[in-house]
Amino acid sequence: MTEQTDPIRTEVYREGMARMGAAITVLTTDGPAGKHGMTASAVCSVTDTPPTLLICVNRTSRSHDIIQQNGVVAVNVLAGRHQALSTAFAGKGDADRFDTGDWRSLATGAPVLADASVAFDCKITDSSPVGSHTVFFCEVQAMELAEGQAETLIWFGRDFHALKAL
Repeated sequence: MTEQTDPIRTEVYREGMARMGAAITVLTTDGPAGKHGMTASAVCSVTDTPPTLLICVNRTSRSHDIIQQNGVVAVNVLAGRHQALSTAFAGKGDADRFDTGDWRSLATGAPVLADASVAFDCKITDSSPVGSHTVFFCEVQAMELAEGQAETLIWFGRDFHALKAL
């Protein structure tokens, strides 16, 4: 085993993170700053009382300010069939990303993917800067679970992998 001691080099840290699988999501928002979305994997549960997630967004990303100004975000957890949608929302092009997929809104007005594995519709209740990112704490206002077998799309080893429940 290779040992890494202080300070941890960025490239070594990134290699370590490539070995930790993460669900692929599309974060979407709508409000005074406009409708926008981005692909993200830095999402996790904080607590179930009240139901709260956290998302991490790089402060240099244009998505950051839009999400912050709108104050709402939907966390759309993708399934294997959504790999192309994930790529579209990760791109830097000006094409309307929302032309891909069937979108609607729930409680906050943030776009929710109709066939997401699960969609969490949230209001941002707090945030904290950490390094290059802001950690947004997002209280779930509404959610939808897809019908049928549970599945997800993960990012592991710098590639997509679709997983289905047994």
